[in-house]
Amino acid sequence: MKNILVLGANGKTGRRVAARLQAFNVRLGSRNAPIPFDWEDNNTWAPALQDMDAVYISFQPDLAVPGADHTIAAFSKTAFAAGVQKLVLLSGRGEPEAERCEQAVIQSGIDWTIVRASWFMQNFTESYMAAPIEAGFVALPVGEVGEPFIDADDIADVAVAALIDNKHSQQIYEVTGPALLTFREAVAEIAKVTGRQIHYEGISMDEYTTQLALHGVPADITNLLTYLFTEVLDGRNATVANGVERALGRKPTDFFTFLKKSMP
Repeated sequence: MKNILVLGANGKTGRRVAARLQAFNVRLGSRNAPIPFDWEDNNTWAPALQDMDAVYISFQPDLAVPGADHTIAAFSKTAFAAGVQKLVLLSGRGEPEAERCEQAVIQSGIDWTIVRASWFMQNFTESYMAAPIEAGFVALPVGEVGEPFIDADDIADVAVAALIDNKHSQQIYEVTGPALLTFREAVAEIAKVTGRQIHYEGISMDEYTTQLALHGVPADITNLLTYLFTEVLDGRNATVANGVERALGRKPTDFFTFLKKSMP
């Protein structure tokens, strides 16, 4: 039976991956796990990797942060020394910084699969947009660019398949939802499904960062959100990809279906 380490085990995808691997020996990778794992403390890496056959890598806070590629390269080297046989990396779609992290995994000497994703549907229900949605007012610094929001459950399904089946070896799966939606359209769809009034307003990046500061959001997270809204949402990802179909032989979850299963 495979021994699998799931990093980011408390995150949106990590906890879903771990839940799907109950038939295997799963080790949860987080600071408060029985065998703790901390990206900022490389002394925790080798103990967490001991006796593991495969690893799901979800990097915090994001592969776009400065130095992430060096951290991923160092971790991959440690994993190779520990005898790990498979790495599955959750990567960023349309992010050059993330692609450098991918190369660190690809060049590690370990079998690999890359899962590229961008904006999760769960960002509207489990993350920083959940409170504004609940309050009925969403203000974001983004124009009318389309985004093929992806269900984190689909990401987890692809990642698990890659962890347990060698047919996914050395594959790069670019995973998206089946259709493009602007953030304005996504919020309107949420309002329609829930029957609530939710107002959407486009604001400037300066206005947005001011609001984040007022709500006590740390500077590193603010910098990351600024990058995502100004760089990644420039239209580079305004296309639908077929990674879910290639990996699983089925279509990805659409936004309406996601909302019906997720929203009260």
